Amino acid sequence: RTYQQIYVNNNGHLTFNQPSSQFVPYSFPARGSQDVIAGLWTNLDNSARGVVSYHQYTSGNVLTRATQDINTQFPNLNFIASWVLVATWNKVAYFNLINTETSFQVVLISGGNFSFILMNYGDIAVTGHPVQAGYDTINSTHYFVIPGSINGSFISNLRNSSNVDVPGRWVFRVDGGLGNMFVWLV
Repeated sequence: RTYQQIYVNNNGHLTFNQPSSQFVPYSFPARGSQDVIAGLWTNLDNSARGVVSYHQYTSGNVLTRATQDINTQFPNLNFIASWVLVATWNKVAYFNLINTETSFQVVLISGGNFSFILMNYGDIAVTGHPVQAGYDTINSTHYFVIPGSINGSFISNLRNSSNVDVPGRWVFRVDGGLGNMFVWLV
């Protein structure tokens, strides 16, 4: 699916068709009717502490860095980033746990016919809230759950886990090259 809009939701996930205030994540695969990217989908409260922000880039150093990162992980693609969205949850508290701080990013990268998701994890506080990290497509044709992300007592390990040998980073190719998942329009 191709999207022209993205919603950065305060509870740690991205949606495409409409914003979501859902603070209790559903388990992937959900076989649902919307695509979801869950950096750390849980009951977050940025009104108590922390900042949720996003920035879109079409030129500059962020595109250069994204190009380098993707070519390191996928050296045979000869990839050049043309669009990057960086969504950051910086030192956000969990609901009713205002002394907690959790930091992570979801980075969407696109260029040509290629699209990628990077998830970067900093300090992640332990919580008793349900948590989901990964992505799920409509009808769960494609989905991935980052190991340990469903149980809130184990999520602090996200800063050390990886699928690309970079602690705290998970990278996914999510374009038609792997069976059409997501494509963001520039």
